[in-house]
Amino acid sequence: MPNILLLNKPFGVISQFSGGNKAETLSAFIQEKGFYPAGRLDKDSEGLLVLTDNGKLQNQISDPRFKIGKKYIVQIEKIVNERALGTLRKGVELNDGITKPALVRRISEPSPLWARTPPIRVRNSIPTSWIEITIYEGRNRQIRRMTAAVGFPTLRLVRITVGNWQLGDLLPGQFSKQIVKALN
Repeated sequence: MPNILLLNKPFGVISQFSGGNKAETLSAFIQEKGFYPAGRLDKDSEGLLVLTDNGKLQNQISDPRFKIGKKYIVQIEKIVNERALGTLRKGVELNDGITKPALVRRISEPSPLWARTPPIRVRNSIPTSWIEITIYEGRNRQIRRMTAAVGFPTLRLVRITVGNWQLGDLLPGQFSKQIVKALN
């Protein structure tokens, strides 16, 4: 049976085991051998990263053809408007093509949410707002590029679900281990 690890990837950590100093890679948090990330979170993003010891499962989780949703909470610059939300829902024109439709809604500031180190930049003259967005593809820095394209740059990005797996109460750097009962 395949095993998975659910990790709350901290800000500033790359989604691989080598390629930087140890404090900047997954090896600072995961010592179990044979696990590999199923998908990525960029260095500036936080939250749920699924790792597995099974190549077939890793492919199913990360390949957009399997249409596994990934849900994020996103703090953006300015107060988001319905026009921007509608564009995000339909698909946004990026330099690598139009994104697939996303599920998007405005949310209140999530609580409790751990403090980020370093904190986001704050500009007293520019308010912020939060959205929840679910995407079914995984282009490089996709959500950041989507929100910027509609005029609301991302300040903080936290992934909270991948398919049926949830971040839950894991704090940055913590992980939990699970066994997957069956593969499709």
